[in-house]
Amino acid sequence: MTSKVSTQAESADGAVTGDQLSPGKEVKRLDRVIIRFAGDSGDGMQLTGDRFTSETASFGNDLSTLPNFPAEIRAPAGTLPGVSSFQLHFADHDILTPGDAPNVLVAMNPAALKANLADVPRGAEIIVNTDEFTKRAMTKVGYATNPLEDGSLEAYSLHRVPLTTLTVEALKEFDLSRKEAERSKNMFALGLLSWMYHRPTEGTEKFLRSKFAKKPQVAQANVVAFRAGWNFGETTEDFAVSYEVQPASAAFPAGTYRNISGNLALSYGLVAASRQADLPLYLGSYPITPASDILHELSKHKNFGVRTFQAEDEIAGIGAALGAAFGGALGVTTTSGPGVALKSETIGLAVSLELPLLVIDIQRGGPSTGLPTKTEQADLLQAMYGRNGEAPVPVVAPATPADCFNAALEAARIALVYRTPVFLLSDGYLANGSEPWRVPEVDELPDLRVQFATGPNHTTEDGAEVFHPYKREPQTLARPWAVPGTPGLEHRIGGIEKQDGTGNISYDPANHEFMVRTRQAKVDGIEVPDIAVDDPDGEAGVLVLGWGSTYGPITAAVRRIRAAGGSIAQAHLRHLNPFPRNLGEVLARYEKVVVPEMNLGQLSTLLRAKYLVDAQSFTQVNGMPFKAEQLATHLAEVSEQSAKEAIDG
Repeated sequence: MTSKVSTQAESADGAVTGDQLSPGKEVKRLDRVIIRFAGDSGDGMQLTGDRFTSETASFGNDLSTLPNFPAEIRAPAGTLPGVSSFQLHFADHDILTPGDAPNVLVAMNPAALKANLADVPRGAEIIVNTDEFTKRAMTKVGYATNPLEDGSLEAYSLHRVPLTTLTVEALKEFDLSRKEAERSKNMFALGLLSWMYHRPTEGTEKFLRSKFAKKPQVAQANVVAFRAGWNFGETTEDFAVSYEVQPASAAFPAGTYRNISGNLALSYGLVAASRQADLPLYLGSYPITPASDILHELSKHKNFGVRTFQAEDEIAGIGAALGAAFGGALGVTTTSGPGVALKSETIGLAVSLELPLLVIDIQRGGPSTGLPTKTEQADLLQAMYGRNGEAPVPVVAPATPADCFNAALEAARIALVYRTPVFLLSDGYLANGSEPWRVPEVDELPDLRVQFATGPNHTTEDGAEVFHPYKREPQTLARPWAVPGTPGLEHRIGGIEKQDGTGNISYDPANHEFMVRTRQAKVDGIEVPDIAVDDPDGEAGVLVLGWGSTYGPITAAVRRIRAAGGSIAQAHLRHLNPFPRNLGEVLARYEKVVVPEMNLGQLSTLLRAKYLVDAQSFTQVNGMPFKAEQLATHLAEVSEQSAKEAIDG
C-alpha cells in the first residue's frame, strides 16, 4: 500500500516537527522493518542504534534489538574484527526477535560492508559511506576491487552517500577540526534513517543537548549533523521513497510503556524486590562483561536503600554480599561464567549457612575468557553442579529482556522464603537487547516481606527456652533468619557442617546425611508454577521445549510453522531447578521433544537423566542467538518425520 504525503516542516528553532512531508516523494507503508547499523567500534553504532530504538519506542512500535560489538575497548580501525553493529526490528504488530536478516544495512566503511553482507538478502537496501572506500581501506579487508563499482552489489538497492564529506560540510560554521567534525557522521546517518522511516526527532535532539551539556558546541554540532542527515533524505533524488510503520497499538495491553534492556530491567527488578521485601539491597560485585551494567545502574539508586560495593575481585564481591545477607539485607552478586567459577566456594558456603543470596549470571561465550561480548547458554550445568559436595541451588531464567524484571522478583521470592542462594541465568543477548516493557503498578508486585527471628524458638528437656538457628519451618524447611545483635539469638556460623537444630559443629555421620538430604529436600520442595503448554489443537506430535533467551526465536519459528499449516506444541521453562512438577507428564505426552539451546545440549542432558525421555538437542554455540527461519526449518523437518513415523507405525 502506498500513499502520497506533503512536505515535512521545521519548527522555529530548526527542529523537524514531523507535521508534514514533502510533495512528490512516495511513502510506502510497511508492517515491519529490520535495520542494521554497522561500522568501526569507534563510529558510534551502538549510540546510533540506541537513539533510533528510543524514538521507535516512543512512536509506539513493537521492537527487538541485537547489539553486536567487539570485546576490545577500541578494536583495530577498519578491520573485520573491529566491526560493531546494532540491529533493530520494529513493527506494527507483536514481534519476538531482532530479525533474521536486515532489510537495510548502513555500512560506514568497507569492513562493515564485508562483515555483514552475507546476512543481507537480495533486494535489500544498502547505504554506504563512499568516503571510506579508499584503496587502503578496501585492501585491509581483502577487497581486490571496489565493490561499489565492480557490479558485485547489483542484487541490492545501493545508495552511495558521502557521509563524511556531507557531515564536514554541514559543520563548517563550527570551529572544529576535520577529525572532530567527522565524529558526527553517525548522527548524519541517524538523521537520514529517521527521515526514511518517519521517526520522531525531538527526543534525539534533547538527548544530544543533555549528553554534551558541558560541551555546548559539540552538542550543537551533533544536532546540526542530525538535521543535515534528515534534510539530505528530504532533498536528494537518490531517496525517492520513504517508509511508514504504524504503531503496534493492538500488540500492547493498556498501560505505561518504556523501552528497556535486559540488564536495566533486571536492575529495576532487584530494586523492586528489595522494596517489596522491606529490606535494604546490597550488591557486592566485580566488573565483568556483560554484567557490569547492573552494577552501574544500581549504584544510581541510593535513594531506594541500595548499597553497591565494587570489590577487588569476584571472591570479595560475593563474600561481601553473603555477609550482607547474614546482616539482614537482600544480598546480590552479579557476574558472568568465569566469575561464577571463582565464586563457587562462597556459593557452597551460602548453601551451608542457608541464607538468602541472589547470584546473577549474565552468561557469555566460554570457556575461560571466551567471547566476552557474545551470547551463550552454557552455564546451566555449572549453576546446577559447579560446587563441591552436595550443594543444591535453585535456578531461574528470564525469557526476554523485559522478563528479566519478573525473573528478579521470582529469584528473590525463592531466596527469601526458602533461605537459600538462587541462581538467575540471563545472557548477553537478553542483557544488551531491548524491547517495550509495561511499567507495572505497585499493587501488582508480590509481597516479599519476611519475618526475622526475634526470640527463642525451642524448649529444651529441662524447660529452658533457647534459640536453635537450624530449627526449620515445616512447610518450607527454611531455618530462622536472625539479625546479628538481636539479644539471645547468638549462634555459630561457618562452613563446617552444623548439627540439626542447634547449629553446633558436628562430625556425626548420621547428622551429615540428614542435613545433606534436608537441604536437597528444601530445594526439591520449592513451590513453582506448572509449565504451560501452547498446543492449540492438542494433536501435535512434537513438543519444542526451551529455556531462557531462546523463547523469542522458538516462538517466532512455531508461528511460522503454524502459519504454513503445521502442528507443533511449545513450552518454555522459567524454573530449571526444581523443574515444574508437571514437566514429566508433559514430556510423556509427545512422541518427540526438541530442545534448542545455545550450548551442546545441557538441558537435554538433565531431561534425559531425570525423565528418561529421548530429548533431541538442536544446538549452536557461535556467539549469536538462533534465527527463527533456521529453527523453523529444523522443527518442520522433525514434525514431518514424526507424522511419517505415526503413519508407518
